[in-house]
Amino acid sequence: MTQLQHTRPVVAGLNQHSLVNLPRSIDTPNYDRSQLKAGIVHMGVGGFHRAHQAVYINELLKTPGAEQWGICGVGLLESNRGLRDILKQQDHLYTLTVRHPNGQIDHKVIGAMIDFLFAPENKQAVINKLAHSDTKIVSLTITEGGYNLNPATGEFDYSNPDIIHDINNPHDPITVFGYLTAALKLRKEQGLSAFTVQSCDNIQHNGNVTRNMLLAFASEQDKALSAWIAQYVAFPNAMVDRITPLSTQRDIDYVVDNYGVSDAWPITCEAFSQWVIEDTFSDGRPNWNTVGAQFVTDVTPYETMKIRLLNAGHSVLGLLGALHGYDTIDETISDPLFARYLRRFMDTEVTPLLAPLAGIDLENYKDTLIERFANPNIKDSLARICSESSAKLPKFIIATINENLAQGRDVSLAALIIAAWCFYCDKGVNEQGVALKMIDAMQAELHKQAAKTATQPLAFLAISSLFGDLKAQPAFTTAYLNNISALYTANSQIKAIMQAVIEQKSY
Repeated sequence: MTQLQHTRPVVAGLNQHSLVNLPRSIDTPNYDRSQLKAGIVHMGVGGFHRAHQAVYINELLKTPGAEQWGICGVGLLESNRGLRDILKQQDHLYTLTVRHPNGQIDHKVIGAMIDFLFAPENKQAVINKLAHSDTKIVSLTITEGGYNLNPATGEFDYSNPDIIHDINNPHDPITVFGYLTAALKLRKEQGLSAFTVQSCDNIQHNGNVTRNMLLAFASEQDKALSAWIAQYVAFPNAMVDRITPLSTQRDIDYVVDNYGVSDAWPITCEAFSQWVIEDTFSDGRPNWNTVGAQFVTDVTPYETMKIRLLNAGHSVLGLLGALHGYDTIDETISDPLFARYLRRFMDTEVTPLLAPLAGIDLENYKDTLIERFANPNIKDSLARICSESSAKLPKFIIATINENLAQGRDVSLAALIIAAWCFYCDKGVNEQGVALKMIDAMQAELHKQAAKTATQPLAFLAISSLFGDLKAQPAFTTAYLNNISALYTANSQIKAIMQAVIEQKSY
């Protein structure tokens, strides 16, 4: 996201000194931030981290004895320069506006972050911070694409130019793996305990994936270090959940009007929040369970449920809604046909694959998802949902397709989602001819293959890193080809195609 600009009259900026002037109705940090230590270094400070993990820490810091769990953020990319400047100007404070479906709004200022390091400007400072004895946990929200794995094989991608650079230049890292390895090497040499590496991304078995990727990288640099990491570094799996749309100018203006201060990069989110964490840490952990998180021995069923229902549900609405011409999730789900399609997908192609989960009523969970998606106060853009689909769909939807095929189950509803993705990547416009925004690390290849569809209907499925051998699965390709034929018919209407799929009609 580019830096937002003010349009309202200039008011005092948000910072530590301006907190005393905020209305009493605003929840502000009631702890002494000057006494905090950065026990957590977080890499990839985006909106979700600031609406989720940092909020749990903010609540924990309100209780005595938690002072060691402040957060130091790290920006690895040049695009993080603006965020660094904003956070520094605001003493690393930011506003959080929590919007409930019934219109209730909670106003908060989050003070959990106490520092932010901009890696491109001083790489050694980041390495030193990671290696510091105060650092107990290094947490990550680097998006699904940041883990550098081949989605079809699950193996580490050694062909990535940045990875090649980091393997050969251990003192000049670019990627998260280069930084983590350099810092762990330093800790090992200094006789310090290993820190925990805690993924907070929407990846099934995110801790296991992080471990496998880091070990694969480290082994290319230093096999002895890789063995040390394997023995001493914990990688707890976790499931995270809170819908957090991109910040907009509207959010900046809202803060000025309702907080009475200027926040250059505020955060807005829904009221629902969930964090389920495997209780496996290298060198201590915060008592997140006292502020709403849940520690478990196995997070697998929780993360599977969330990824296959919530995250997949977002992609279903995002791709189909975008082709029709909708702009936001709540607008899309308010259309009865889209709501019906999503619920049918969740009921018939996802739920049968989910293991029973103690304390979770799946029907109620799905009802709650529909209610959350329909929240009119959370304007979550379909452009955000559709971005980086190449990193999302293999885990959110294609994994479900493969499991259903293995069990001989129907995949016709999911087949339309993949066909819609192909059309999105090929034509790049909705039914009204309005251009669709495409942001994807694989954008060039996606478009190249999708553009062949008119003459080679299965060309899109030839991207084996995404689809594996789906192209050779008649139980999938029959439905997929029917959908491609319908989508590529002149003046096709996505709603008519959706209705036909639901009713299992031929085109």
